[in-house]
Amino acid sequence: MTIKILKDLNCPIHLINHSKAVCMKALKLSSNFDVDIELVETGALLHDIGRSKTNGIDHAIAGAEILKNMGFPDSIANIALRHIGAGIPKEEAIQLGLPPQDYIPLTLEEKIVAHADNLTHWDKEVNLDFVIKKWNERLGEDHPSIKRIIKLHNEIVGSNTY
Repeated sequence: MTIKILKDLNCPIHLINHSKAVCMKALKLSSNFDVDIELVETGALLHDIGRSKTNGIDHAIAGAEILKNMGFPDSIANIALRHIGAGIPKEEAIQLGLPPQDYIPLTLEEKIVAHADNLTHWDKEVNLDFVIKKWNERLGEDHPSIKRIIKLHNEIVGSNTY
């Protein structure tokens, strides 16, 4: 059903394939935790639904709005809202032109989907080194989001690599 929603919203096939890959990675990461697997699966498949409206960073906000309007619970909408990187604190959100609030993943399910998205490039699984290199190139080596991604990685994957 969730894939049908993406198709009905005219999401391109590469986005649907990305969402499926994020879902597979999220389910793998979930195996180490006592979490709501259905929530992780649905949230992962729909995390980028906002890209049916915009490809900007605000796709997370658009996605949460779409999901709420479709009657999905806040637990699913919040996965879409808080999935970018390891989240965006209020101060950075303001700098990015987003509505002033925290977009940090709070629940374990939100964190798992956010990090599964980090560890998925298009429809391929990647490692933390790839992720850090990508964000260093986009934002600069000292950007605070990189430290948040490493912290999230250590929490979800359990390796203290950095």
